[in-house]
Amino acid sequence: MPRRFASRNDNYTFIMNRIQEKIKEDKKLLSIYFTAGYPKIDDTVSIIQNLEQSGVDMIEIGLPFSDPLADGPTIQASSTQALKNGMTTELLFEQLKNIRQSVRIPLVLMGYFNPIFQYGVDAFCQTCQDIGIDGLIIPDLPIDVYEEQYKATFENYGLINVFLITPQTSDERIRHIDSISKGFIYMVSSASVTGSQSGFGEAQRRYFKRISDMQLKTPQIVGFGISNNETFTQATQHAKGAIIGSAFIKHISKKGINTISDFIKLILN
Repeated sequence: MPRRFASRNDNYTFIMNRIQEKIKEDKKLLSIYFTAGYPKIDDTVSIIQNLEQSGVDMIEIGLPFSDPLADGPTIQASSTQALKNGMTTELLFEQLKNIRQSVRIPLVLMGYFNPIFQYGVDAFCQTCQDIGIDGLIIPDLPIDVYEEQYKATFENYGLINVFLITPQTSDERIRHIDSISKGFIYMVSSASVTGSQSGFGEAQRRYFKRISDMQLKTPQIVGFGISNNETFTQATQHAKGAIIGSAFIKHISKKGINTISDFIKLILN
């Protein structure tokens, strides 16, 4: 189903975002994060195409940033290398301009707010819509600032803003996030940085069940600490899906992007 949006410049009507379409599917979803411009500057499109062909449900494209506070050493190193390679927001948009000619699954940009602000929030969102980006994950954009200053802009361009929760997030805040979410909630499995876990302990399993018992209207997708079929299964016992980042970046760092399907098979089989 094609997406159409209400905007200032045309008469189209918003139908449904690809994220919302994917969430409706009767399956556990696998989302993969990778850093744009890594390992090589021109790998971005090939990685996206290989991931879709390998059976991935959704892709998070990381905008490399010089000070990624929530990212562990693997993703930090990939961001540093991508910046050295010459990756910029403008170059990423240029690389992705024809992506919808070959890729159908949801694409989400994940990054920090400063590069988006420097680009111009309205211009950034406009370009995302033109390319076919479905959503944004901006960990350092406060919810109240989003609601007061940017919500209308995001929605005008048909972009879903994905909010994060952690084990320390209060029930009240989770309920509020649930009330304003339109796609999925990014459920961080721990309060640590990405890539710092090797599995899930009893405290995390209790957290997963706690969120499940809240019966939120918005599906949750778990991130941080998922690296194999076992942790994918654990993470999706109570959630709609799981996100893998550091383990995937490690794989392509060691074995190259031509072996992406091998990695995905290990997760799903």
